[in-house]
Amino acid sequence: MKRIYANEEVCIGCRLCEVHCIVAHSRYPNDIVKAYKKGPRPAARIIVEENKPVSFAIQCRHCDEPYCIKACITGAMHRDTETGTVVNDTERCVGCWTCIVACPFGAIVRDGAGKKVAAKCDLCIEKADGRPACVANCPNGALVLAE
Repeated sequence: MKRIYANEEVCIGCRLCEVHCIVAHSRYPNDIVKAYKKGPRPAARIIVEENKPVSFAIQCRHCDEPYCIKACITGAMHRDTETGTVVNDTERCVGCWTCIVACPFGAIVRDGAGKKVAAKCDLCIEKADGRPACVANCPNGALVLAE
């Protein structure tokens, strides 16, 4: 299964990955201004950590043995049988946050789009070109989608 890998040696902490992640998961996936101005604005599913001079992006690693799935009390957090990615069914999620507590990487966050649900990287599986928004828009190539 493909995963996103971060290269901290070339990450400059510009946070464009966060911006494009928010836009990709908004009601306006092709318009940055509308995505930010016409809410509700979803949470970024990628988080840039900085401790200058080092910065890098953190996102779901779609673990082989995901603690978030084991911790989910409703079964909303599950592995997609077609893609192998760990995804959250927002219709089943009750916002108990056990997945957030269980994730050892801090890659799951509360969604800011008005619903009380967890948000995590889904590798932008609905995108036509097959590349996650963060990878496609990283100006330095610090994010790579690879096996």
